Amino acid sequence: MSIKLTAADARAQIHQLVLSHHVHKEIHGDSVVGRINTRLAVGITKVVGSMWCAYLFALLALTSFPAAIISRDPIIIVAWIAQTFLQLVLLPIIIVGQNVQAAASDARAEVDHKTLLAIHALTAEVDELAKQQTEMLKILGERSAGQAPSRSDT
Repeated sequence: MSIKLTAADARAQIHQLVLSHHVHKEIHGDSVVGRINTRLAVGITKVVGSMWCAYLFALLALTSFPAAIISRDPIIIVAWIAQTFLQLVLLPIIIVGQNVQAAASDARAEVDHKTLLAIHALTAEVDELAKQQTEMLKILGERSAGQAPSRSDT
């Protein structure tokens, strides 16, 4: 994917910082129902995606552990591990990990945005200096073209 910008396009570029919470309305829309769905989804994710919820789910899963062990049936024990413990406990832990990764990504985006703004400011300054130098060279060229050769040149 190659995007080519002209110098005018680059000068007109408006820099934006986009963080994860800025794109919520793109998921469910900007209508009242969309905003409610987004708030509900984010709220549930915050609750379920906490280590406290993982601890609670682990305790809940462990309540049926003795019954699985007493059965001495390997299928029931494996089913308890796979369907009860892993699903209940790993779900909130995975969400916590994703939240940490999203926060790190947002932090990198903010730092990158500041860096890009600084680069843009410096580039704009260099561009202005280049324009001034070009104008000065043009003036010097016109002056030297309009002068007769000096005696030392003959």
